[in-house]
Amino acid sequence: MSVAPRVEAHLSKIGVNYDLVQHPETHSSIETARSAHIPSVQMAKAVMTHDGDNYRLCVIPSNHKLVISWLNQHMKGHYRLVHEDELNNLFDDCQPGAIPALGQVYGLPVIWDKSLQQLDDIYFESGDHRNLVHVNQGSFMQLMGLQENDAISCPSDDLEGSAYFIH
Repeated sequence: MSVAPRVEAHLSKIGVNYDLVQHPETHSSIETARSAHIPSVQMAKAVMTHDGDNYRLCVIPSNHKLVISWLNQHMKGHYRLVHEDELNNLFDDCQPGAIPALGQVYGLPVIWDKSLQQLDDIYFESGDHRNLVHVNQGSFMQLMGLQENDAISCPSDDLEGSAYFIH
């Protein structure tokens, strides 16, 4: 697989220009950016959260950490990270852990970090561990459409601890 079937159908339907970037198999967004020789800030990673019955896909730069308290403040909720075993059911046409930054394709609301709007090029998982979808800023904005955006993450160097910061 190079692009998950639902992602490929959505990209075709929307009509955005994109290309695929192949890389050796990887299992983290930072590792993927290194392997694909792209700046980690341009690699958009998908972080799945949940608030009771509500899922929300958070799209942030791979060199950032999601700040749960900022997400909760913006969404007026009590979001937490989704356990990995829940992801396989939500993204059933993707390899485990290779979640595309297009939650809307899977019927999921999205919030994306506003720092992504300053980038000329953005890359995100295609649904497998060997290919990235590459779009320019205009195409990214078209794909995000009416999805919400706000400051929901900060550079990893600014926080201590795990990949996700809760305070």
